[in-house]
Amino acid sequence: MELLNDETYMRLALQMAESALGQTGINPVVGCVLVKEGRIVGMGAHLKRGEGHAEVLALRMAGEEAKGSTAYVTLEPCSHYGKTPPCSDRLIEAGVTRVVVATTDPNPVVAGTGIAKLRAHGLEVSVGLLGEESEKLNEAFNKFIVSRMPFVTMKTASTLDGRIASKTGDSKWITSAESRAYVHTLRHRHQGILVGVQTVIADDPQLSTRGDVPAVQPVRIIADSQLRVPLGARVLTEQDRQPTILLASSQAPAERRAALEARGITVLTCGDGPQVDLTLAMQQLGEREISSILLEGGGRLNGAMLERRLIDKLVLMFAPKIVGGGQAAPVNIHFDGYAKMDDAITLDRLRVEQFGPDVCITGYPLYKS
Repeated sequence: MELLNDETYMRLALQMAESALGQTGINPVVGCVLVKEGRIVGMGAHLKRGEGHAEVLALRMAGEEAKGSTAYVTLEPCSHYGKTPPCSDRLIEAGVTRVVVATTDPNPVVAGTGIAKLRAHGLEVSVGLLGEESEKLNEAFNKFIVSRMPFVTMKTASTLDGRIASKTGDSKWITSAESRAYVHTLRHRHQGILVGVQTVIADDPQLSTRGDVPAVQPVRIIADSQLRVPLGARVLTEQDRQPTILLASSQAPAERRAALEARGITVLTCGDGPQVDLTLAMQQLGEREISSILLEGGGRLNGAMLERRLIDKLVLMFAPKIVGGGQAAPVNIHFDGYAKMDDAITLDRLRVEQFGPDVCITGYPLYKS
């Protein structure tokens, strides 16, 4: 019965953490539930970088009831001074007697020290309950905090015969309204959204999150080696609300760069070749504390990112349509490919969902050594 109760409260903490996905920047999402004598006395979720952590908010709600309680926390309480004081100290000071932690913190600054401090002060600590669920919620944070490289999710949409447009170039809409709503959720949950300049030239997209309620907007990132983006493109507007970063080569025209920068557009130089050095680009975006990116590129950009092993997760959406046409737009992932089937990139941890009539396959690429 005790294990059942522990799991119930931890699932509640995980639900609270999940509700904040897309709001915490480079910080993890964390939920905390305080329970005393069978009653929930405090709840909290980390909502914004630099503000109170989940444990602090739960303790504030509980007040004096925190003494003698059990804390269910989805991530190891921090033990260092960052933008806020250590949460492990706050739990100790409040008189919490038991702490159930879903998973340890991969941040090298924490990495088990928060748990050690709690145990050193006599608190009972157990670790690992629903740990996989917690790690999945923070997959972007878990990569970024160790590598300082953004977690990249590739999203594609195509017909069953692999087309991303008809032979006339028509692509609105391949997938259903339900699928498009899910994509807007994905945009909200990533700090940046990346496309190639050809997509901007062809479609003039907004690259924003649009739903029934306002959402956190991603940074718009355009791979544009020669700075060909039209000056009237919608991605160059509203820099105060939704900034744009252009990834360019040093070979891009200097006058074009100056004109864009004069409008408040950030231009990053990513290599000296004719094309953007995508690995360097990801490093530079990581340095700017962009920890997660949703890639919605065309076939060549998608293929180039995959070839360079810069993709961490794939979301592949298929509409139950066959458009045909020998001149129809090519497939949504285009690169030179492999000589043998054994060398192919395979997907692990598959999840299959349905949005309206469409099928969505999510998986994690396994790259061959």
